[in-house]
Amino acid sequence: MANSVYQVNKGINRSIEFKGLKAQYIWYLGGGVVGLLIVFAIMYIIGLPTLVCIGVILGSGTLLVMKIYRMSHQYGEHGLMKTLARKQVPKAIHSRSRRAFLKR
Repeated sequence: MANSVYQVNKGINRSIEFKGLKAQYIWYLGGGVVGLLIVFAIMYIIGLPTLVCIGVILGSGTLLVMKIYRMSHQYGEHGLMKTLARKQVPKAIHSRSRRAFLKR
């Protein structure tokens, strides 16, 4: 067998990048794979045919990898977190009373 060497870190003070995935997307992919493993186990325990289970998991896994790679390239290292945080900020603050502006 040949030994495989994967370069994981690109340098000091830079985020981890592995096969094109940056930073937190590596964790998202790992969590997705664990989730698919659990779904496969549940489908197998329920009694679905093995080939059906494998087909569903392969299709879902392909979609998962494509979606995560697309998000990694679209948003970059911190872009997804910034986008989600930006959605949490209200566009306007409405005050119905003057109470907040008066001295006590």
